[in-house]
Amino acid sequence: MIKNDAWINTMANEGMIAPFEPKLVRRIDLNGSQVPVISYGLSSFGYDIRLSSKEFRIFRHIPGTVIDPKHFNPDNLEPAQLQSDDYGSYFILPAHSYGLGVALERLAIPDNITTICIGKSTYARCGIIANLTPAEAGWRGYLTLEFSNSSSADCRIYANEGVVQLLFLEGDPCQVSYETRQGKYQDQSEMVTLARV
Repeated sequence: MIKNDAWINTMANEGMIAPFEPKLVRRIDLNGSQVPVISYGLSSFGYDIRLSSKEFRIFRHIPGTVIDPKHFNPDNLEPAQLQSDDYGSYFILPAHSYGLGVALERLAIPDNITTICIGKSTYARCGIIANLTPAEAGWRGYLTLEFSNSSSADCRIYANEGVVQLLFLEGDPCQVSYETRQGKYQDQSEMVTLARV
């Protein structure tokens, strides 16, 4: 069963999401003015998390190399510069490229819940595809988020604003949680976590 706003609010107050915004935020105060933002916070059946401003990396081609998930070379990723203007802080994801960011919120998923991370329509309409990513029962940390720019134009991805939505799915308690099996991505920090085997 998908969990609703009342359940998400209760669980967030018990530490499932931090920091937590109990309503959907669409405007913030920036330099004394109310400016629109890509929404974040609690919605009817989900929670829109924000992109952290701490780090965003973009894949680059290094001639003669192949990206290997078993032996990931961090040189294949270059840091993107955080930029700012009157509309907010953002990273630029070049056309036809792929980038990794990290969530601003820390999650602690209960043992009977799996969370699925899906893209927001505002970005989808600009050609940005957020990979469908799970956070399994018992997982903790800051999600590393994956984005591809399928458009032929460079695109901004705003930091500290909504970037993906989490859906919380309840099931019968599992025999072995992510925490119990000591999953390799447990307790990720608020930095991009590279592929591990």
